[in-house]
Amino acid sequence: MFRDRNPAARDNLEALKNEIELDEHKIPVSEVYRRYGTTPAMGLTEERAGVILERDGPNDLTPARTTPEIVRLAKNMFGGFAMLLWIGAFLCFIAHFLELYTLEDPQNDNMYLGIALASVIIITGFFSYHQEAKSSKIMESFKYLVPQAACVVRHGRSRNIDPENIVVGDIVEVRRGDRIPADIRIIRAHGLKVDNSSLTGESEPQSRGIEYTNEDPLETRNLAFFGTFAVEGSCIGVVIRTGDKTFIGRIANLTAGVQSGKTPIAAEINHFIRIITIIAVVVGVIFCICSLSLGYTYVEAVVFLISVIVAQVPEGLLATVTVCLTLTAKRMARKNCFVKNLEAIETLGSTTVICSDKTGTLTQNQMTVAHMWFDNHIIDADIEAFQSKSNYTRFSHCWKALTRCAMLCNTAIFRDDPENMLKPILHRRCEGDASETAMLKCMEATVGSVSTYRTINPKICEVQFSSSNRYQLSIHSTNDNDERYLLVMKGAPEKILKNCSTIFVDGSELDFNEFWKKEYEKAFKELSNLGERVLAFADYRLPLNQYPKSFPFDCDTINFHVNPYYENFNFPTTGLRFLGLISLIDPPRVNVAQAVNKCRSAGIRIFMVTGDHPLTAAAIARATGIITDESPTETLLDNINDKTARTCVIHGNTLKNLNKQQLDDVIKHHEEVVFARTSPQQKLIIVESCQRVGEIVAVTGDGVNDSPALKKADIGIAMGISGSDVSKQASDMILLDDNFASIITGIEEGRLIFDNLKKSICYTLSSKIPELAPFLFYMVGEIPLPLGTIAILCIDLGTDMFPAISLAYERAESDIMQRPPRDAKHEHLATDRLIWMSYGQLGMIQAGGGFFVYTVVMAENGFLPSRLLGLRKSWDSRAVNDLEDSYGQEWSYEQRKALEDTCHTAFFVTVVIIQWTVLLCCKSRRNSLFRQGMSNQVLNMSIIFETVLAIILSYTPYINRGLMMYPLKLHWWFLPLPFTLLVFVYDEWRKLMIRRFPGSFIDQETSY
Repeated sequence: MFRDRNPAARDNLEALKNEIELDEHKIPVSEVYRRYGTTPAMGLTEERAGVILERDGPNDLTPARTTPEIVRLAKNMFGGFAMLLWIGAFLCFIAHFLELYTLEDPQNDNMYLGIALASVIIITGFFSYHQEAKSSKIMESFKYLVPQAACVVRHGRSRNIDPENIVVGDIVEVRRGDRIPADIRIIRAHGLKVDNSSLTGESEPQSRGIEYTNEDPLETRNLAFFGTFAVEGSCIGVVIRTGDKTFIGRIANLTAGVQSGKTPIAAEINHFIRIITIIAVVVGVIFCICSLSLGYTYVEAVVFLISVIVAQVPEGLLATVTVCLTLTAKRMARKNCFVKNLEAIETLGSTTVICSDKTGTLTQNQMTVAHMWFDNHIIDADIEAFQSKSNYTRFSHCWKALTRCAMLCNTAIFRDDPENMLKPILHRRCEGDASETAMLKCMEATVGSVSTYRTINPKICEVQFSSSNRYQLSIHSTNDNDERYLLVMKGAPEKILKNCSTIFVDGSELDFNEFWKKEYEKAFKELSNLGERVLAFADYRLPLNQYPKSFPFDCDTINFHVNPYYENFNFPTTGLRFLGLISLIDPPRVNVAQAVNKCRSAGIRIFMVTGDHPLTAAAIARATGIITDESPTETLLDNINDKTARTCVIHGNTLKNLNKQQLDDVIKHHEEVVFARTSPQQKLIIVESCQRVGEIVAVTGDGVNDSPALKKADIGIAMGISGSDVSKQASDMILLDDNFASIITGIEEGRLIFDNLKKSICYTLSSKIPELAPFLFYMVGEIPLPLGTIAILCIDLGTDMFPAISLAYERAESDIMQRPPRDAKHEHLATDRLIWMSYGQLGMIQAGGGFFVYTVVMAENGFLPSRLLGLRKSWDSRAVNDLEDSYGQEWSYEQRKALEDTCHTAFFVTVVIIQWTVLLCCKSRRNSLFRQGMSNQVLNMSIIFETVLAIILSYTPYINRGLMMYPLKLHWWFLPLPFTLLVFVYDEWRKLMIRRFPGSFIDQETSY
């Protein structure tokens, strides 16, 4: 279906972003024949078609370059934070080999640490790859837009060929249900309607015919495009574009060529890595210089340098971040937000602008009767409103005539399925045009059984709606004791108006004079300004003497092959009685307005980007609260150059004439913007403009036309129900219920995960100082090592992991959707204040508690603090087996190492116990713990978990010796409690000062 070639257009995205230029819809069809050397009767010869096929290539789409799976896996293994851990693991192995070849009694701690780091990277790398694996089959999704066979005229004969062999100049035949095999100029049509939603986003099938109606190729009626569906009628056309040169082909190449930028969370993680790396290297170099000045050898100084750097690497943080994002993704999936790219979760929380499609996202993607005009009154078509006016409608003769016409001049039916018929009327599936389906449901709900009514008023003949006549009529015999046939007609108001001579008002048939025409114009304008599609209805009683029973009505004399405007019925279609208007709209979803209001309070702007008409787009934007200006749409269209105006509506034709700077100014200076009649290329240009002015952009879409913008956006959001495969592949997130309101859930979750990741980082980094300080005193004070590498691993990859992850379950603080979006340039995941809070405050208290317990354990075993200073070399020497303590007792090497392992265990337990309150302090950044509460049951369980794990590691035989730990005396467990209380009291006081004195020194220096 695809071919392996790489055209220059793929590398020239700017050219692809420009609107396609063609004039085949403007020129006479005879000129089209001459240009492509074809005729409607004969088509191309096989020889000529072969030459063109050789020149232009097959009628298919160029495949995109795909990233090999091994490369995607490597990115997860070596990208971002993982690379920092790999460097740490590599340094650990270097340190181990240096000790192995220089020390008489080398330890294996660094080797174990290196292995642990490598294991963490590999496990989390595979986990991330599995969770974040995005399908790279975007271009393959386009192949489903290609028909399986096409009917063409070659050498005067119709034949079915492979669509790949279609060339420009071919005459193709399209029937109902076919996909259009290429971009074609229509030369003959009979009732053709095409589903253009993949290109324009319009939910209703569009009429197509031979007439040139608009300069815009997407708007004119005489073109049909590759990959769209013929939902009704048939046509014959001449092929004018194939393959990559078609509209869909350009979109496919544009989608494949667009590069999505780095997500905000990825940038934040890189920023965090830089901070940690700088701190680790600076501290490590200081330690190295100090150790050399203290007389250590170069090898020992390098080992110290490596040990300090590795000690600053938060080994468990990569797994914590990945698991937190995954848990949030699963929580969002339960709320109908399926996340394909884990990093996209936080991006949604950082979003400042949402570029939303209209059809199916903000609206229900289901045409609904909105209003009716009869008896010179506009009536709301809501069922409850009808019931409240039941007396009025019950006795209105015009109402009865209008509903009769709407029921009979309608071909839509409910699907004949018992299960379907048991559903509520509005939820029943139907067969037929979207507008007729809407009227069918409305009549069924307000009048009664439409099928029964049609049965007792049988149809004699009908003329289907076509783009040329723009009306539909049918003739019926009725059961109302009137033997005359009834002709009913509906269609475009201007067409019906021309065919009417009278109007039915308040039970009287009046002359359709200037007064009533003005009243009609007033009603039509009012309904049109609401963005509703308006249809007019009329009827006529055929005289019995001219049209007796069994009269042979002829409805098939329109020769559309020769002249689609030629009508020669054997019954009248003028002099009708005008009944009224029915307007339809694709209504907004029920909770969209509330969702838009939440976005507004959260400081997020919403731009509507749609292919629909400006009037319709503006009406839906007003109904949903996207624009609040009640000025006429014509005024809003003129606001584009007024920088003081809050709201503007921009037509796609106007957008074509704006340069980058002008579009950027529109984005910057207008709070509320509606882009109407936009093309796929323009949607992409709008996204790029938003990004240029510093916005974090989320884009929603469901059609093939949305895929370039979805891929370029900071986060692309596709529709799960109505979305095309192409849009789903190009997106980062899928709304499973197609509901815009679900995005609000995603925004809140995105903001929450950023807050909670800050808390997790603060919690995780707070144990780095108590892990680093023992090395400092070990080197400078030459004391026995207070905390070993294995114990550090038990903290980072054991007791700290579950509590850090549990913070992902912490509920949002009350102002999360009232504050503006995060400023990605200034508000980082890891800030200097967060580092100061973790290292300089919480970490220092933990380190103090650890050394306190260490000195107590040593003192109870005979080594007072004064004896510990300068003891390291003798303590670590295997040759010394008679080392005296403060009381003169002699200690062998094995006895000393057992005591050292006991100290490691005590220091480890101290960190665990103090981390209890550190975790409670990290539950909120400003709220008191007493206000935030203890409702996070996962966090409560994590405190129990880390405590039980510490007990298991300390007391379980074989496990404790394998980890170089020793059981502790019971009273040693209570020694850290004062430091635990100190952390809690200090943090509650700090948060109280922040709340009472916002902007104070404490707020500025400790609020992270």
